[in-house]
Amino acid sequence: MSWAEIVRRHTSLVMARVRQFRLTPQQAEDVAQTVWLNLLEHLADLREPAALPGWIATATRHECIRVTNLSRRAVPVDPTTGRFDVQDDTELDEELLRAERHAALRAALAELPPHQRELLLLLSTDPPPSYQEVSARLGIPIGSIGPTRQRGLARLRRTAALTHYLAAPGRTALGEGGRDVLALG
Repeated sequence: MSWAEIVRRHTSLVMARVRQFRLTPQQAEDVAQTVWLNLLEHLADLREPAALPGWIATATRHECIRVTNLSRRAVPVDPTTGRFDVQDDTELDEELLRAERHAALRAALAELPPHQRELLLLLSTDPPPSYQEVSARLGIPIGSIGPTRQRGLARLRRTAALTHYLAAPGRTALGEGGRDVLALG
C-alpha cells in the first residue's frame, strides 16, 4: 500500500480522534501532521499491517493530550505590546463597549448644528472652561450658554446616531460610575 493510500484511508480516523478533544483548527492540523510524521518515522517498526489503525488512533490520542496539556500551560502574549499580561475578556468587552459608545457620540455630535457642537465639545473638556471663557471664545452671551447647552443635549439625544445606538439591547448612555456620558460635563 502506498503512502498516499495510507493517508487517504486513515485521515478520517485521525480527524475523528481530534474532534473528541475539541482542538482549534490550527491545533487539529498540527496534530494530524505530527501523527503522519510519527507514522512515517515508525512505519518500518510496525510488524502487523492490521495493527495500523490502532497505532494511528493511539498516536493521535497521545498527540491530542500533549497539545491540550501544552495549551493549558501556555501564557498568552498581547501581540500589540509583547507583554504577558493580556487583559481578561471583561476588560476587553468594556473597552469595546466604551469605543462603540464614543463612536456613537462622535457621530451624533456631527449631526448637530456647528454652534451647538462647538459649545458641547468646549464644555466637555477637562477641566471645563468658565462661562466667561466660553463666552469670549464662542462670542455668545454668558446667559445663553446654559440654555444653549440644554437645547444641544436634547437635540443630541434625538440624533439618529444615538437613537440607533441606544436601540440595541443592553446599550446605555451611562459610562463609568453610572455617569451619563451625554451630560458632557
